[in-house]
Amino acid sequence: MDSKAFIPDWPALRHRLRQRRDLMLLSLVLAGGAYLSGADWLFCLGGLFVGMAFLCLRASDQQRAENAAAKATENHRHDAALLAEAGSFAAFTAIDLPSVIFDADGTLLFQNPAASLDFGEIEAGLHLSAKWRSPNILDMMRETIKSGRPNQIEHSEFLPSERVFIVRIAPLMVPQRARPLYLMTFRDISELRRIDRMRSDFVANASHELRTPLASLRGFIETLLGPARNDARAQERFLNIMLEQATRMSRLVDDLLSLSRLELKAHLAPAQKVELAPVLTHVRDSLAPLAGELDVDVRLHLPDGPVEVVGERDELIQVFENLIENACKYGQEGKLVDVTLRRRDGVVEVAVTDKGPGIAPEHVPRLTERFYRVSVADSRSKKGTGLGLAIVKHILTRHRARLIVRSDVGQGTEFTVRF
Repeated sequence: MDSKAFIPDWPALRHRLRQRRDLMLLSLVLAGGAYLSGADWLFCLGGLFVGMAFLCLRASDQQRAENAAAKATENHRHDAALLAEAGSFAAFTAIDLPSVIFDADGTLLFQNPAASLDFGEIEAGLHLSAKWRSPNILDMMRETIKSGRPNQIEHSEFLPSERVFIVRIAPLMVPQRARPLYLMTFRDISELRRIDRMRSDFVANASHELRTPLASLRGFIETLLGPARNDARAQERFLNIMLEQATRMSRLVDDLLSLSRLELKAHLAPAQKVELAPVLTHVRDSLAPLAGELDVDVRLHLPDGPVEVVGERDELIQVFENLIENACKYGQEGKLVDVTLRRRDGVVEVAVTDKGPGIAPEHVPRLTERFYRVSVADSRSKKGTGLGLAIVKHILTRHRARLIVRSDVGQGTEFTVRF
């Protein structure tokens, strides 16, 4: 510990005592008189006046602290008044980038409507760290204040959804003010990042999944041009296989494009109300031919009265088409698929249950991954692309809903959509 902390500031102390010299002189006179005359009451009276003098000094210190706090508040108000006089508030209100203005202490003076919309209302006079706790933003703020030069960083937020911003801080010179204020702006680049990620994922996934059917098509074409040039029976067989491979590639491209479109609007929650009973009835009817070919009976269990959720009808149709089609294909052995719509305690659920072979526990957590298959051969024989449940997960994430999977080997599988 620094020993200088115990050394009193004698000039300041003398100045403060001089301000109360009337009480101090009277106290000294009474104390001296008490000492010479031996009168205890004079000594006590002198002590009383000494105590009063020090109480006055303490009250003076408290008043000085209150005056300093009031002056700081008044300075912040004065800064805001200067900005308003300069017309700066009106200018920043019109900017669509979230923007905040703060002083050299990091105290917020102003935020525009775009900042209020994205980050919520922040009370003027609070420190920026009350809202943005990122060490990178706070370090950049200190560096900009110290150097006087603009700085920018990339900042990510993950709630309620992932967003990426370019955060820039620059000095802001205000007329009639000696020291600058500082402007912090947020430029949302989430869409750019999502597009970049989509491009890289599309290239990687498409190249991997398209390689096999393309190689198969190339082999059959070479055979038809060579040894099977005049073999009508081989040509018919090879052309049927080529049609299947081309159809599979078409389905794969359609699913990849659908997944890409969903990722672009993942952070935009739907606002329409959709009644689920007609949606489930439409899906059951559209899949009736497939269920008939597989000899599977699809049964609907609907409650009395309408059941509505907030969502987008076409996307919900896609969700239940994928789930019911999978139940028909992979639960074909059970010959029965139950689709149950229920509402309880304010929660809406749609359960799709099959009586098939079930799924081993180690596979369940990974079912919604892209191109993940419990059995590659079984999936390809049933014309699956490995993207159906990934699409379901993305749609439900946008609808703020959950997919719950329960399965026991040999007992069947239940996929539950919970809104």
